[in-house]
Amino acid sequence: MSNPTPAFVPVSAEKTFSSYTQDQGANYAQNRPDYHPNLYKTVIDHHTSTGGQLNTLLDVGCGPGTAARALAPYFVHAIGLDPSEGMINNARSLAGASSTSEPIRFEISTAEDLGRHLSPPVEDSSVDLITASTAAHWFDMARFWPQAARVLKSGGTAALWTTGSTHMHPSMPNAAAIQAAIDDLEERNLKPFIEPGNMLSRNLYVDLPLPWTLTPPVADFDEAAFFRTEWGPDNSEEFFAGGGLTVDLDTMERILGTASPIQRWREAYPDAVGTERDYTRIIRREIERLLHEAGVEEGKEVIKGNLRGVLLMVKKKV
Repeated sequence: MSNPTPAFVPVSAEKTFSSYTQDQGANYAQNRPDYHPNLYKTVIDHHTSTGGQLNTLLDVGCGPGTAARALAPYFVHAIGLDPSEGMINNARSLAGASSTSEPIRFEISTAEDLGRHLSPPVEDSSVDLITASTAAHWFDMARFWPQAARVLKSGGTAALWTTGSTHMHPSMPNAAAIQAAIDDLEERNLKPFIEPGNMLSRNLYVDLPLPWTLTPPVADFDEAAFFRTEWGPDNSEEFFAGGGLTVDLDTMERILGTASPIQRWREAYPDAVGTERDYTRIIRREIERLLHEAGVEEGKEVIKGNLRGVLLMVKKKV
């Protein structure tokens, strides 16, 4: 593997989501929130304003197809790729269509292959926009960028976005104590299950290898045209659909359960899953205790998050 910038820690091949079963994929699709329409609009507006066309979309690490379905109506053709058979089966069942009512093509493929070995393959210079939503931190970027250069048309765009770390909103009762409790529980119990890819995402991709930071660099991309924008805390409501910030504790548990460190924790402690010893349940009980301490009535417990997000857009040279 090429040696990227010194700040980057190479990410091991992702094994949690890529091994998802049909049921796990369905749970992920049901409990992971969609992104806000303004995020999708930012992607399309920047892509088209910099010369990008709207013929073919390629969504990489597509999971159950959430972003692909949202963006496909802008394009004539849309393809979603994911290494997980369980995710792809769910994406196919949920379907989706392009602007011409052509069904989205969902296929099993990695970000490092980008459909080279499919039948038919994703052809060279055939894609206008590549997207990766909360996924690029699991890619081997030294292998991804050359493949992105292969499939993108001249002037095409790669758009990568993710969420950063989420903290309790200061307006929430006992917010500081709840945040301290969550941080302590993570440090004591979850730390062994947090991988470098998780940290790349939490840190808003500041160390994610870009084409010009690799050794050797991928010269097909235009560093001068690089675009980066962040959400949060003042506009964080515009990153997830419906804000994605204020939820009851049942919803909180379900969302937490889709996080890869918690998935890995549950694999290590299968007998605790769904019991009071489950990591998500332990967090819930501590939040309940601290909310009650602050005067919140039983049955009225909600949390309000203060999340961050980032979008990177990289242009292929004309």
